[in-house]
Amino acid sequence: MDTADTPLAFWSFSLAAAGYVALAAYLLTAGGDWRHNARTRRIGYAAVLSAIWALASLLSAEAGRPLAVLSAALLDTCRYGAWYAFLISVLSPGPADSGARPRLPAMLVQACWLMVALGVAIQGALLTGWLKPEEWLRALILHGLSSAVLGLVLVEQLFRTVSDDSIWNIKPLCLALLFQFGFDLYLFSDAMMFSHIDPDALAVRGFIHVITLPLLMLSSERSRDWTSKIRLSQKVAFHSVTLLFAGAYLLFVAGVGYYVRYFGGDWGRAFQLALVFAGLLTLGILLVSGSMRAKIKVLVGKHFFHYRYDYREEWLRFTQTLTTQDSPQSMGQQVIRGLANMVESPAGMLCLREAGQDNYVQTARWNLPECTASEAHDSPFCQFLISSGWVINMEEYRCFPARYNDLEIPGWLSEVPNAWLIVPLMVGHDMQGFVILASARTPISVNWEVNDLLRTAGCQAASFLAKMQATEALLEIRKFDAFNKMSAFVVHDLKNIVTQLSLMLKNAERHRDNPEFQQDMLMTVDHAVERMRQLMLQLREGAKPPGGVCGVSLDDIAQRIQKDKMKQGRPIEIDCQEHLVARGHDERLERVLGHLVQNALDASAPSGRVWLHITRQNDRALIEVGDTGHGMSKEFIRDRLFKPFQSTKEAGMGIGAYESAQYIRELGGEMLVDSEPGRGTRITVALPLFVIRTESDLRERISA
Repeated sequence: MDTADTPLAFWSFSLAAAGYVALAAYLLTAGGDWRHNARTRRIGYAAVLSAIWALASLLSAEAGRPLAVLSAALLDTCRYGAWYAFLISVLSPGPADSGARPRLPAMLVQACWLMVALGVAIQGALLTGWLKPEEWLRALILHGLSSAVLGLVLVEQLFRTVSDDSIWNIKPLCLALLFQFGFDLYLFSDAMMFSHIDPDALAVRGFIHVITLPLLMLSSERSRDWTSKIRLSQKVAFHSVTLLFAGAYLLFVAGVGYYVRYFGGDWGRAFQLALVFAGLLTLGILLVSGSMRAKIKVLVGKHFFHYRYDYREEWLRFTQTLTTQDSPQSMGQQVIRGLANMVESPAGMLCLREAGQDNYVQTARWNLPECTASEAHDSPFCQFLISSGWVINMEEYRCFPARYNDLEIPGWLSEVPNAWLIVPLMVGHDMQGFVILASARTPISVNWEVNDLLRTAGCQAASFLAKMQATEALLEIRKFDAFNKMSAFVVHDLKNIVTQLSLMLKNAERHRDNPEFQQDMLMTVDHAVERMRQLMLQLREGAKPPGGVCGVSLDDIAQRIQKDKMKQGRPIEIDCQEHLVARGHDERLERVLGHLVQNALDASAPSGRVWLHITRQNDRALIEVGDTGHGMSKEFIRDRLFKPFQSTKEAGMGIGAYESAQYIRELGGEMLVDSEPGRGTRITVALPLFVIRTESDLRERISA
């Protein structure tokens, strides 16, 4: 074993010894209750052993005698054992956690103690002569590399499992041990590659410990009792076991490569490099393999935990899977993926029964071919799923069909490639559909826990699918509702056109030879045709008429309405105090006011009075339509007046008042109703004025 540079090693290990003595003294005096806290005692033992190891390493570097070197190596193993004991105690349940399950896999704890025992045995083998110095050095290097890997695994386990509110306390400790074990990993990896320990790296080993001592003191100050809140999930155990296997695999490859180089002669180094890169490639393939991940998960769940699943993680992942769909069409595939991930299945298909249908058909698939078969809702297969709610295991069914009460599997289902589990999607006592999962990547025992998880997850998936179908149905109903509403408006307008044309035909017998009547008749027909053309356009393009809001002359509209009603033999009083222009569409606003006037005429006797008054109030136009008819009650005005399909007329549809109120609100106006039974009605329409500026702001400022 090469000796380190003496002056550098002297200062390096001297400072390390002094630093660890100071850490032990700090823990004894201020770092916690030494006598009553076992975890504080263990980190104190680790500090004391590290101080003794640093002194032994100093003597080994100074004297270079075999006994000093052997003592330093033995104390290095004991130092590792002390740190293992401390980390295991922090990761183990405390006295207050009686009955809590272990937070570390038993195999990992056993590996730590086996590594310590192996280190002591290696030193004893050299003393008894069982190992020659060259063999002892190779064994020492391999043991040091393995010890560093185990230490890194424990640090990784601690950092992953600590709760969020304890990370601040434990982070300096993890960082310090990470640097210590990481440096040892480099030191012994380099020694294994070149068959000797680098003296420069060995000399600065003490300095590495010196620079990490402040972090250990800081962590001791933050966590005096070392009772951090630890949580262990199967995900953490999976990562730790994977890291442990990867470390063991790399150690094996490194050992084989070392002996290939040692016994390979001139070709030894070339074979060693080829073997190392081949090993790394194989490890990468294994780590990205879905089958290998599935096998490790099953191993962790079967041997390290009382229950196979971490239900919190499973439920969060399944819910996240269901809520990340981009569209209703991808919802089915998300359901398949969520259920398949629970049992490591690589493929599946979803069969659903659409609303109003009697058969279940394939609506989504994942890594399975398309299936055109359908299954009737009242078939024996579906009725078995509905009545029992069981998850059907096809492998179990083929071996023990009597367990399923003489269930008959449909022929098309038997032809599905690798069909394994049929999961019913139940909503109450009805079945929304079912999912067929393909065989898992690794053999999985489908016990009661798997069945319960799949059944419960299937119910949640069914509720998501039912909600999605209900949403689609609601959107479709809303589309029909909008179309029906538009159709009602069109029918109402057509009724007015038909009434106008009928009146014209009634008068045609008496006035057909009158040239003025003929001219008026042609204008009426042309106007009716244009109105119907606008209605057709409204049906195709929507409820709003083409063109934007513009200025509408209210007195012109009033004159046209008066003239139209005079043709029907019903006079109305018009009073326009000034020329007012309001915002709106000319034709539509005329239709609204004409409807209000017509309602007033219908509600009044032939001798009754109907009027239309237009006045100005600040920046709004007030249009009052009044009559002396039978009036309306306050309850009718409040509950029915502006509601669709509510009317006091025997042949009325109740659309006109609703459409009028909607349009006035669109323009930013309002409708006020004042009515009493037997005393008539007054409806006041308030519309914003359309103001046309004739002078610029600059001109106004100059004039001012």
